[in-house]
Amino acid sequence: MKRQHRLYEWKDGKKLELGERSLVMGILNVTPDSFSDGGKWNSNTLAVSHATDMIKDGAHLIDVGAESTRPGHVALTPEEETKRLMQFLPDVLKVSMVPVSVDSYHYETMETALKAGAHIVNDIWGFQYDDGSMAKTAAAFDVPVILMHNQETKVYGKDMMDDLKHFFDKSIEIALSAGVRAENIILDPGIGFGKNAEQNMEILKRLDELTLAFPCPWLLGVSRKRFIGTILGTDADERDEGTAAVNLWGAEKGCSIYRVHDVKTTARELAVWDALRLFQGKGESYGSY
Repeated sequence: MKRQHRLYEWKDGKKLELGERSLVMGILNVTPDSFSDGGKWNSNTLAVSHATDMIKDGAHLIDVGAESTRPGHVALTPEEETKRLMQFLPDVLKVSMVPVSVDSYHYETMETALKAGAHIVNDIWGFQYDDGSMAKTAAAFDVPVILMHNQETKVYGKDMMDDLKHFFDKSIEIALSAGVRAENIILDPGIGFGKNAEQNMEILKRLDELTLAFPCPWLLGVSRKRFIGTILGTDADERDEGTAAVNLWGAEKGCSIYRVHDVKTTARELAVWDALRLFQGKGESYGSY
């Protein structure tokens, strides 16, 4: 399935090209309570080391989060989140050779992060958490935005895919009205957010209905999610093979970016997948893929 092409460039020289080849987003949680890796990277030394390792392993961008959004998480105030984030973000930005996104739904946190040099907005509420302030902040800095589907309950209408489409219609309208350029919009179906295991599976099964409906690149974030553990009967730290299977499914359905904990495995699996998908024969060296 053909993917949307985008080329993003920043004043600090960073570039990110979305197109036929799959991109890997490495997760850097600087939280004490994330479901999979809480507390592993919440010191400057550990955060910088892990970011560097993920880039060496093939990450095309790094996603930094200072608040856990796992089920049952304790929400932080914008002030608390900003304080925690800014203990790590400046040092990560100094060493990162790839763009850095910030995972937050607080515009106050995001404004501080963008002023510090962050490159991408990653909003798990798709610009629908506040009065439009997050969208206006993103527009003011003219950066790419990742808009994820989310909701408080797991109750949907007759066809949940229609509900997701309506959500994204609204998110895109908010973004455009605030001045976000259409080419800066990336969408995320929000697997594991406001959805049970069966609903996650339904969305993944019909994922191409979304990727074909919107002229935007798509990010898929399923890394170590609970529904994979339900299928395999494993804890969070033993779900990377299951994550790989879902990522390849997403590649077939048209997704462009894959947000993961295990960067090395993901980068390798997708590199081979892309080589097979793009290989034309005619004596070319497939190593160039």
